[in-house]
Amino acid sequence: MKDIKFVDVGEGITEGHVQKFLVKDGEQVKEDQPVVQVETDKAVVNVPSPIGGTIRFVAKENSDVHVGDTIAIIGTPAEISAYQPGKAPAPQQVQAKAAPAAATAAPAQQVKQPVGREVIATPAVRKLARDLNVDISKVMGTGPNGRVVEKDVQDFAAGATQPAKPAAPKFAEHLEERHAEQIERIPMSQTRKAIARNMEASWTIPRAVSMELVDATDLVERVQKERERVMKEHNVKLTFLPFIIKATIEALRENPNFNSSYDRDKQEIIRKNYYNIGLAAEAPDGLKVAVVKDADRKSIVEIAKEIAELGDKVRNQTITLEEMRDSTFTITNIGSLGGGYLSVPMINYPEVAILGVHMIKDMPVVKDGQVAVGKVLPISISFDHRVVDGAEAVHFTNAVKKYLEDLDYLEIGG
Repeated sequence: MKDIKFVDVGEGITEGHVQKFLVKDGEQVKEDQPVVQVETDKAVVNVPSPIGGTIRFVAKENSDVHVGDTIAIIGTPAEISAYQPGKAPAPQQVQAKAAPAAATAAPAQQVKQPVGREVIATPAVRKLARDLNVDISKVMGTGPNGRVVEKDVQDFAAGATQPAKPAAPKFAEHLEERHAEQIERIPMSQTRKAIARNMEASWTIPRAVSMELVDATDLVERVQKERERVMKEHNVKLTFLPFIIKATIEALRENPNFNSSYDRDKQEIIRKNYYNIGLAAEAPDGLKVAVVKDADRKSIVEIAKEIAELGDKVRNQTITLEEMRDSTFTITNIGSLGGGYLSVPMINYPEVAILGVHMIKDMPVVKDGQVAVGKVLPISISFDHRVVDGAEAVHFTNAVKKYLEDLDYLEIGG
């Protein structure tokens, strides 16, 4: 008999929400057959059966599970019939019987933390806690998003007073009393919770913004000229975004600190010499960031195809964790929603900058000393002022502007 557990899928994910059973309780299933959908912070994951057999669900639909929790069991009909939750010996008890007496007492720091207490920490910090005999679940994190950093563990081990956790502001109870029938409490989805945590982490970044107007007249003409041919030859809709991505990559090559992240603990800039471009996308359950991997190695047409495929997956909620991780720089295409003249996008932590592109509008432009009507694209870059300065931000937006106004270097490709 085998357990189907909610395993550690990486990205710091510690809990999930059992969204839907894909088979019936007591049904015969095959090895690797998806049996349950679990919504995580990032995506909806289909959990497969490790073996073939009869399934019995232990968790309930529409319930939360944590890493290591058993969702279901798989076995023979006799094993499933005889199974009683909580009656089997715990793994540590079985191990204790076979182990020498001196090894049966586990150190305090190895006691499993309560499932309700989420600890955000890197593997290095967790190792430090084990080395210092510190129960990391008792350490109050002072890093972004409540992350436990090395100093927190060291202070705890030294007996320093931990900072008091700020009390959550109380909801105005008198409003509930006066409007009890008109108030609705809506549980947040896993995605919405992740967005909230990420926004809190992003808000801790000392940010500044640089804005620029791009003459997109040639860009509009180029896309209109090539759109029909690209659809006929490659069956993909050509938009402005692949050109913006390629121009952004060139700007990142010239200003590499924007393609990086900041290690606060070590006070180091982690510069990335590869270009995975995240695209903020609207999904039914909240904002997601789909990632075009190695975008510098792909043509305009290849990027256009990938954008379309990722967009469909976001809307259908079938995008995978792998397709949303490891971005080095993010673009939010506000213009595709018809929004805004200029905006201040939130940085996609732990990146150091995000480019906002807005709706192309007819506006006056000056060419050869003459005022004419042109197509103008407003752009804005929000950046981490710990890593880059204002002058660098101006250089970056000027570079994006330069490449979007001179498209000769870009090949449509196929």
